[in-house]
Amino acid sequence: MYNKQIEALPLEKLRALQSERLVALVTRLYRDVPFYKKQLDDAGIQPGDVKSIADLQRLPFTRKTDLRDNYPYGMFAKPMEEVRRIHASSGTTGKPTVVGYTQNDLDIFDEVVARSLMCAGARPGMKLHNAYGYGLFTGGLGMHGGATKLGMAVIPVSGGMTERQLTILQDFKPEVMCCTPSYAQTLSEEFAKRGIDTRDLAVQYAVLGAEPWTEAIREQVEAGLNVTATNIYGLSEIIGPGVSQEDFEEKGTGSYVWEDHFFPEVVHRDTGEPLPYGEEGVLVFTTLTKEAFPLLRYWTNDICSLHYDKNAKRTHVKMSAIKGRADDMLIIRGVNLFHTQVEEVIHEFDFLSPNYKLIVEREGTMDTVKVEVETTKGVDYQNNTFKTQLREKIKNTIGLSMDIELKSPGSIPRSQGGKLSRIEDRRG
Repeated sequence: MYNKQIEALPLEKLRALQSERLVALVTRLYRDVPFYKKQLDDAGIQPGDVKSIADLQRLPFTRKTDLRDNYPYGMFAKPMEEVRRIHASSGTTGKPTVVGYTQNDLDIFDEVVARSLMCAGARPGMKLHNAYGYGLFTGGLGMHGGATKLGMAVIPVSGGMTERQLTILQDFKPEVMCCTPSYAQTLSEEFAKRGIDTRDLAVQYAVLGAEPWTEAIREQVEAGLNVTATNIYGLSEIIGPGVSQEDFEEKGTGSYVWEDHFFPEVVHRDTGEPLPYGEEGVLVFTTLTKEAFPLLRYWTNDICSLHYDKNAKRTHVKMSAIKGRADDMLIIRGVNLFHTQVEEVIHEFDFLSPNYKLIVEREGTMDTVKVEVETTKGVDYQNNTFKTQLREKIKNTIGLSMDIELKSPGSIPRSQGGKLSRIEDRRG
C-alpha cells in the first residue's frame, strides 16, 4: 500500500496541503473547543490570522496537563454521538488522558498503520502476530486495524502469556510480528532457553515500538529472532501507533513522519523556541486531519531531531530515534542523563548483555546512580576487572561516576508484554 501520490509528494505540494489543513483545523478548534478558543483569544490570535503552515509557530502549545484539566471529554471537537471509539492512557501519573475517534479518524488510523506496516516490510497476504495489548491502550487495536486494511491476516495474541506466544510463532507461521522491543528481547531469550532455532520460524519482520530503544537492542532482537527489526512510533494523544515508521531498507536513518496527517516540530525544551533541522529537542505534533480529538502543537516530551533525507524513498521528514522523555531525564550532579546513553556504552562490551537497570538514590544531598547489568552466558559476573572497565567507560563517555553491579544472566526482570522501565528512582 505504498501511496506514491502522498509519500513521494514534492515538498512544496506537501506544504500547500498542510497549510490548507491547518487553516481548516484552527477554524474548527476555535469554533468547537472552548479550551482552544480561550487559548487563541489569550494569545490575541483569530482564526483568520492563520494563513499557512508557516504561521503555526505563532500558536500556543497544548500540554498533557491541559488534557487532564479537561478530563474526560472537554477537549473533544465532535459531539459524542459522532464518536465511534474511546481510548485512554494508563493514568499511572494522574488522571488518564482520554482520546476519541470518529469513523473518519479510525479510517485515518488504519491508513497510517497500513502505510507503516508496508514501510516495515509487510505485504498483503502475510500474517501479523500482534503482541501489543488490546483494550484502552491504542497499540493492539491500532495495529490490528491497519494490518486488516493492508490485507494481512491478524493473529490477535495480545501481550503476556509468553509460552503461548512461542507456540503460536512456531505453529501459526506469521511472517510479521509486532510488540515492544523489550518483549521482543524476552521472546528471543525464551526461544534460546528452549534450544529452538529461530531460523526455522516464518517470521521475517519485527515492528517494535511504545518505548525508546537503541541499536544494541535491535542487534540482539535481529540475531535472536532472525528478523529485520524496525521502529514504529506513536502516542495515543496523536492517534496511536503509526505516526512514524522506519523503512526496513533504510534502517538507522530515521523514521518517516506521515506529515500529511501529523505536522512535527522540534523545540527547545526550556524556551519552546523552534529548533532547526538536525538539532535535538522536544518533539511537538499538530494533528492536521483528526476530527474527534484534534490537537494543536502538542508537547510530547519525547526528545529527538528531525531531518529530510535526500537519498530516501519518500519525501516526508524523518525523525531520529527517541533518546528519552524530557520528564524522564535524570539530572545527576548537574549532568543530564538518559538511560539510553548508558545502554549505548553497555553495547560496546562483549561480556555484557543489553539487560540492565539504573537505580537512582540520594545519599545526603548527593544523587547517585547504580548500573545493574547482566553479563553474557559463561562470563564471571563477579569479575572486578569487568566492573572497572565499564565504570571507566561510563565516566569518560557520559561524565558521571556510577556504581556498577554485574548480575548473572536472567536475574534482571524482563518485559512480560508491556513497557519495561529501565529506571528505578528511590529518591522519593
